[in-house]
Amino acid sequence: MSNAQPLERAVGDNNAATPARQQRSAEVLKVSTRSRPSAVAGAIAGVMRENGSAEVQSIGAGATNQAIKAVAIARAYLSEEGIDIVCIPSFIDVSIDDEERTAIRLLIERR
Repeated sequence: MSNAQPLERAVGDNNAATPARQQRSAEVLKVSTRSRPSAVAGAIAGVMRENGSAEVQSIGAGATNQAIKAVAIARAYLSEEGIDIVCIPSFIDVSIDDEERTAIRLLIERR
């Protein structure tokens, strides 16, 4: 196993990837209101193929809506390859500009 940290990146809205620390080996995909669900779904599917699990984070109703749509689309993409995924939602506290915010965390794993 590698000691390299997974990448945290915003998908579907032209934000650059930045290194991140996290508890699990899943890659963190950050979704915004402007994120395109199909782009996020492609990222989820790619991470699932590579790592077997992915984490999606969103803050706010609009971003969470885009994230949920992306999971549904990714599920369809992956089902064509015989991969069935499940989504486990939870809350997570994140720090943005030295402010604590509560985000929705969607852990995506193979069933």
